[in-house]
Amino acid sequence: MMPMKKISYHRHRFHPDIIKQAIWLYFRFTMSYRDVEELLAERSIDVSYETVRRWALKYGIDYARRIKKRRPLPHTEWFLDKVFVKIGGKPMYLWRAVDGEGEVLDVLVQKRRNKRAALKLLKKLLENKGMSPTKVVTDKLRSYGAALRELEIEHLHDTTNRLNNRAESSHVPIRRRERKMQLFKSHKSSQNFLSIYGPIYNLFNTQRHLISRQTLRTLRSTAMTE
Repeated sequence: MMPMKKISYHRHRFHPDIIKQAIWLYFRFTMSYRDVEELLAERSIDVSYETVRRWALKYGIDYARRIKKRRPLPHTEWFLDKVFVKIGGKPMYLWRAVDGEGEVLDVLVQKRRNKRAALKLLKKLLENKGMSPTKVVTDKLRSYGAALRELEIEHLHDTTNRLNNRAESSHVPIRRRERKMQLFKSHKSSQNFLSIYGPIYNLFNTQRHLISRQTLRTLRSTAMTE
């Protein structure tokens, strides 16, 4: 595999650490670009919200790709769900996949909730993850079953009541961001945001009640290094 090209900060007035901090704040917490501008200003860093927006668009996707490349293989149980949203005033669906440990596998913005839409998500997961799941948990929407039959893995399908709560609960952070952003504005911008948000969210998604404080500090330090 070819190594990824090094990110260049050439011709930027601000130090790369400031750019990284601004992007981390925006995608890690439920903040607007103006919120990030205010936090940086409190640290005597005079950056406009428009500059923060340009950094997020320019570097965010590169950061997300590198994070995804370094992540270990996901849990073998996959949970799929979709949620209705309005983007630019038009009805759309966020198709979401998480694994058995709550890690976001992928999010796709699509116009339909039919077999073709379910098939697109599943094909992308199988191609990008380089592995097959041992179980695929969904709700009772028939589109999932049709897509799994076409892929000849329908024997992995599980629609047991409430078993898919893990995927449904994973929509909550996105709903918070959607409200903060006063709804997504376009198909392209929402897909770009979600493609960056997921990998960064995964880095810091730890089940704090199951680990010691020392372990939490270690995981947090590792995530910040990434």
